[in-house]
Amino acid sequence: MPVTSMAFHPRDIGSLLIAYPEGAVIFSFQSNKATKFFRYEVPAGALGGDSDPALASRARAPRLTQAVWHPTGTFIVTGHEDSSLVVWDPKDGRKILARTLQATNVDIPGSSAATQSRSPTFAVKEPLFKIAWCAKENPDDTGLLVAGGALTNNPDKGMTFMDLGLTPNYTTSSWQILSDHFEKPKRQLLLPTPPFAEVVDFCLIPRQSPYFAGSQDPIAVIALLASGAVITLSFPSGHPITPTNQLHVSLSYVHPFANRISMAYIPRTQWLGMTEKRPRGPPILKGGAEQKRALSGFANRNIMQTAHADGVIRIWDVGHGDEIENGAALQADVARAVGRSADVDIVHMSMSAATGELAVGLQNGEVVIFRWGRNQYFGHEVPHEEAYGLGLEAIKDRSEPGLKEGLLPLSLLSQQQGSVTALKTSDIGFIAAGFEGGNIAVIDLRGPAVIYNAGLSDVAAKQGKRSSFRKSSTQDNAAEWPRCIEFGVLSLDGEGYLFVAHEVTDYSSICLFVGTNRGRLATFKLLPESTGGYSVNLAGTTSVDDNILSISPIDIDTGAPADANQSIVADLRQGARVNGTLLVVTSTGARIFKPAAAKGAHKSWDDYICYSAGTVRFGASGYILAGLFGHGCVKTFSIPGLKEMSSRNVSETLDVRRLSEAIITPTGEIIGWAGPSETAVLNIWGNGEDLTRSLDKVFNPEALIPPRPTISNMQWLSGTSYVTPADMDKLIGGPDRPPSQRMVEQMKQDEKAQRAAARQASSAASSSSSPAPGERSNESYWAYMQRQVQERTETLGLTGESMNKLEDNSGGFADDVSKFVSNQKRKAVMGVISSKLGL
Repeated sequence: MPVTSMAFHPRDIGSLLIAYPEGAVIFSFQSNKATKFFRYEVPAGALGGDSDPALASRARAPRLTQAVWHPTGTFIVTGHEDSSLVVWDPKDGRKILARTLQATNVDIPGSSAATQSRSPTFAVKEPLFKIAWCAKENPDDTGLLVAGGALTNNPDKGMTFMDLGLTPNYTTSSWQILSDHFEKPKRQLLLPTPPFAEVVDFCLIPRQSPYFAGSQDPIAVIALLASGAVITLSFPSGHPITPTNQLHVSLSYVHPFANRISMAYIPRTQWLGMTEKRPRGPPILKGGAEQKRALSGFANRNIMQTAHADGVIRIWDVGHGDEIENGAALQADVARAVGRSADVDIVHMSMSAATGELAVGLQNGEVVIFRWGRNQYFGHEVPHEEAYGLGLEAIKDRSEPGLKEGLLPLSLLSQQQGSVTALKTSDIGFIAAGFEGGNIAVIDLRGPAVIYNAGLSDVAAKQGKRSSFRKSSTQDNAAEWPRCIEFGVLSLDGEGYLFVAHEVTDYSSICLFVGTNRGRLATFKLLPESTGGYSVNLAGTTSVDDNILSISPIDIDTGAPADANQSIVADLRQGARVNGTLLVVTSTGARIFKPAAAKGAHKSWDDYICYSAGTVRFGASGYILAGLFGHGCVKTFSIPGLKEMSSRNVSETLDVRRLSEAIITPTGEIIGWAGPSETAVLNIWGNGEDLTRSLDKVFNPEALIPPRPTISNMQWLSGTSYVTPADMDKLIGGPDRPPSQRMVEQMKQDEKAQRAAARQASSAASSSSSPAPGERSNESYWAYMQRQVQERTETLGLTGESMNKLEDNSGGFADDVSKFVSNQKRKAVMGVISSKLGL
């Protein structure tokens, strides 16, 4: 017979509640047998938990799915497959009440409550996935949290919380009072989840105590949905919580699901300073310790951005397999920035390595810009005021009121040109975005302002009939949109000349390179204007014949990337020149050439299509090209020769169906999807061996566990029998097992409780029967247990003697009072007679 659940008694570890499909039993370790049995049967004529009229004509016994204790062990509740919740008295095994979330007394034929629950149309109920009997700080103030049991045609699933209030005193309450307590809860709340999302499991987060099955004074609940996603709700209000800094980032992938990833290569000193300031709840995960690792020699950090289904972006340090100094995660709420919670499908993210500015592209064509700063609306929820200027909408007033400093919404671009297909945030204050409709938009963050907005057709018109964007082939009717965008600083082929220091020299420009899905490459120059702004001018176009995956500007003289960074742009005013070239990778090959229009060296991929590519630092100063190919291999090639250097299979780790979403970092890490909600980090320069076993500690055995709740001192004095954790250790390990740290600590706690109980009796008698302190410290565990039982027996004897003496003293006091009253009555009578006789 399978076991469906087990639970120790909340105060007596010697009693175990075991649930089977046919019923539940209480097993006593002290008696070594089952002492109570609970079997739920629905008689003929009763609707039962499923309320199916077709089944009401016969008796049935719904299968049991779970059994849990009341926090004090006073009652038991069992859940059944027909959605019934049955409350039992564990002392005599009687049933107190059978109900569902919608009706009560469902096991009584013709019950009025069950009859009222009937509806014109019969609806099947969900099974009861999980039940928790939780309590406030006072264990007698309880409630039931239930996942499941709702009608299947109800879109509002969630979890149901029945607040039962203070538990009636079992000794003095009638059976009707106990039944009414469970039949009429103080209130019944629904903790909402996304529409049609079933909660199949949950975990309550207690404030302090780990006991009562983790259900005492909970502050939040983490719920697992049927889809595999995780959500966190406040308890018992049910408000959604985004615990970015309360949960480990590994859980954030399913909280809810992450559907996009991106990477920024941010300097270490800058990342250490990027720490959010916002009110934070207590950490949900406690205990354990991460292994100390050495810092890597890289000056920059791999900063991951993950976009989630609820419109939230989380930003955190992936590291290089080294020590992570700033492990806190940042959060950007895109849904709040656009002013809605639905249809927030994030498709692209790009973060500046120098400024920390973040651009986010959405499926509906919106681009949201975030900038690090202090929130002027901190602590205030202000209505949004529409304000447009220079092609952008200001959205600063949509900042989170609880965020004092962090990534704040700045501007919103709404193009209405289809989905965002490419996005790039530069380190010099520009953002470029491409759209499915073929448009290209460039934003100058100094305004911010849109300084360029044109379609690919406009680019073709400017180039004239010789343009490679012209319509002249069988692909003329195929849609074309930007696929890849990159900024760089280099001298273009045929660049003009500049008069500097009485000499005529060629100069370099800030360049914008845009590659399309049809293999077209457009080169733009960003030129300063006299007004202090910038203009965007087309420099030329060329064709590389296939879908462009990556664009890498390279300095020919040094071999390093010719990125557009702040230092080189500042040197342009002094006539600095970068002799650069472009490395363009497509699905079928790679090409190195001098932009804007010249052709150069070319290499074709022979057998497989390339899905992702990037340049990687090699050795002290060299760089290579790395690519992920359709047969699940990562290959490296020399630059500029494009000769194959190595090949390694990664298909056993990465999902080959999502290789196009993988990222190759400049330091040689490959970050890609290993499953629907899991990413893996590989190193191109690895030796092919499996990861060494992690030395991280999930459980800290040195941490002291709070004393387990047990029976009260009065119960102990009255002779209530129970089993302590020390007894269980002895039962499991045997008498010859040396005491563990937990046993020693438990012995101290038990001895403390024993001394407190003994003080309620006679301190003199207790001290005479106790051994000397020196003897106690050297006694064995078995001797300690014998002494404890002996002292308890003597204490009970002393208590009995005290009660007998109290009874004798009470009897003597009553006789003295009777004699005194009789004497007074006699004197009063004699006084009356004497007065009548004149004596």
